[in-house]
Amino acid sequence: MDLPVYYEFCNRVKTISGHKALEKIPEILSKLSAARPMIITDKGVSQAGLIKLVEKAVKVKGSKVTIGAVNDEVPPDSDLTVVNKLAGIYHKNKCDSIIVVGGGSAIDTAKGVNILVSYDDDNLMKYSGAGAINKKLKPLIAVPTTSGTGSEVTVVAVIADHVKNLKMLFVSYYLLPDVAILDSRMTKTLPPFLTAPTGMDALTHACEAYTCLGKNPISDTTALIAIRDISRNILGVVKKPNDLNGRLALANGANLAGMAFSNSMVGMVHTLGHSVGAVCHVPHGMCMSILLPYGLEYNLHKSGKYTGHLLWALAGDEVYAATSEKDRPLKAIEYIRGLNQSLYDATGGRHARCLKEITDRSGNQVVPKDMLSAIAKTAMGDGSIVYNPEELTYDDAMMVLEAAWEGTPLDLKKVKKSPGKMKV
Repeated sequence: MDLPVYYEFCNRVKTISGHKALEKIPEILSKLSAARPMIITDKGVSQAGLIKLVEKAVKVKGSKVTIGAVNDEVPPDSDLTVVNKLAGIYHKNKCDSIIVVGGGSAIDTAKGVNILVSYDDDNLMKYSGAGAINKKLKPLIAVPTTSGTGSEVTVVAVIADHVKNLKMLFVSYYLLPDVAILDSRMTKTLPPFLTAPTGMDALTHACEAYTCLGKNPISDTTALIAIRDISRNILGVVKKPNDLNGRLALANGANLAGMAFSNSMVGMVHTLGHSVGAVCHVPHGMCMSILLPYGLEYNLHKSGKYTGHLLWALAGDEVYAATSEKDRPLKAIEYIRGLNQSLYDATGGRHARCLKEITDRSGNQVVPKDMLSAIAKTAMGDGSIVYNPEELTYDDAMMVLEAAWEGTPLDLKKVKKSPGKMKV
């Protein structure tokens, strides 16, 4: 077994998971010496009635909690202006903690608000990058409503400055929420065409965590169990959205995947996915589901052994045992492509299998082929490539993107192979 010479793993977030986990909020706040939380969410979550569930859970008999403020102005892409506004609302209503209910954008927004209110500042830029946040922040409880990003257990927040057209990265262990609450009721209203890509986003986190240069024994463990739980439940939940046991399994899987990649990092799937999203404004989960098999193919000559291990988590003991060691890597990639096809069928074609299938409401292609060059150029500046097993050049990025646009497997004979084996 390969062991890294040195590694670090940290996950300080207390996770509470169950069909009625929300009811633990008053007890949690009491232990955090807080009693006047601000609820931060977005309009989609609010309109789905999920905030009412949280409010009902908070107001149980004997609870000393008073909700100081509720705001649902979080945009689909976290925004600096909104962060500043919400921090002002927090202060105005004399709140002492934050409950964030939503997906990755909402949780990142709440992390940004928590920085400002904890430092009593109005300049978020001062705390961007790594190491600038150096003290315990206000109590933060994260309640995810998608089983995708794993933001409830990550050390990262991404806040967009739309005026300057920038995305600011914040990295600190102090950004970790105090508690993550995984409640099956909170993802029940997520429609199948969104459940599919968000679940594949989490699957990508786990697969890249297991095959990237920063892998370690603990991240490997959380990654493999995440892959198992996601791959064995995602299709069933897409077909039967009211399956609460399946919903909870997906939430647990996304949480474990978040723990894994927050400690081991990711690779070229995220490099290219970030760039497709930045240039063509494609939802992140959709990018991940399409690009995952291509990233695994591109890195086969470096990390194929680890890709082969994924087959056990994806397909189970019998398939893994019946497949020869040399065939396992390609079999794992084939399984992921098959899962995307099944999700495409189950969503009536709304789950895209390749870049050219992504269309807007008018049927226009969102990723025109002539934009691939701009995407590849953008990818060259993305920091996630650092932990990819193989160097990614512009020409290779174009090769991968062209194959992903058409939906054809990568021609492995054309993949550049630098010397040396992958070292962890």
